[in-house]
Amino acid sequence: MKIERVELIHGGGGEAMLDLIESYIIKVLGEGRLPGGVGVRDLDDGATIPLGEWEVVVTSDGYTVHPIFFPGGDIGRLAVAGAINDLSVMGARPLAVLDNLIVEEGFPVADLEKIVKSMSSTAKEAGAVIIGGDLKVMPKGRVDKIVISTTGIGIAKRGQVITDSGLKSGDKIIVTGTIGEHEMALISVREGIEFESEIKSDVAPIWPLIEKALEIGGLTAAKDPTRGGLAAALNEMARKSSVGIIVYESEIPIRDSVRAASEMLGLDPLYLACEGRAVMGVKSEVADEVLEAIRSHPLGRNAAVIGEVTNDNKGLVVLETIVGGKRLLEPPIGTPLPRVC
Repeated sequence: MKIERVELIHGGGGEAMLDLIESYIIKVLGEGRLPGGVGVRDLDDGATIPLGEWEVVVTSDGYTVHPIFFPGGDIGRLAVAGAINDLSVMGARPLAVLDNLIVEEGFPVADLEKIVKSMSSTAKEAGAVIIGGDLKVMPKGRVDKIVISTTGIGIAKRGQVITDSGLKSGDKIIVTGTIGEHEMALISVREGIEFESEIKSDVAPIWPLIEKALEIGGLTAAKDPTRGGLAAALNEMARKSSVGIIVYESEIPIRDSVRAASEMLGLDPLYLACEGRAVMGVKSEVADEVLEAIRSHPLGRNAAVIGEVTNDNKGLVVLETIVGGKRLLEPPIGTPLPRVC
């Protein structure tokens, strides 16, 4: 179907966004990769530049989250963690981040300073450094407070880059923590809803968890479940890997507060964005060891094996429900909440 205008749904991380990118961006850019590297056509979390025994992994993203300060974080922490996490799920050690700050005229300098401090401390959590960037000021009303874009640079051994298309039948699926907290935290602030237990965003750099998993080995694919949540990430991995995934609803870690809030609002937590989690495929023979390593870090204490990869239903994700039935876990078209990142 021909797209006449860009709508909010096209930024939601679902099938609508994928259709726009494939039909109107990749179609123009073409192959978009260096010899032996990962490029634009792969639609992974980043791209790679092969250099001798190494691959430089690069990722770039923009952040328009609203509100800019939210329970558990702010736009600065989100922007740097987002860059680091995209590098991390590709198996690259984060080295450096560059940022572009686009600020509205009249924005409080105290808030800007707070955001920059948050960016700096978040980079340090992953052993990375913010090495440069740019600042632009827009006339009042031409941008909503502040927009940040970040470029992350990391490094991995040649041939050891992890993609989101490497799943193999028999692999176990691990998620590194409870899901849905980031988007639900934003919903609570935007809608002015007070839940019995405060829900905070999970936003955090996940490199410490990925590093522990890489030390064990056996990772075949990885992705961070941001826009579109766990459902979007699993469907993309299944489609790209040409495999089926079966997920066990009873094993998916979801906080009671998020589950209750989702039921109250008529939302499915499997489709809510996370900003400090990874979902990964791991060879079955080392899955328990990888899980134990991830759980040894405070950020991964709620990690769980939630499913496995099969040769059945290729390109699809099947959810085995708590009551024992099975249904397709379909990919999202968009997202229930715009501007979650």
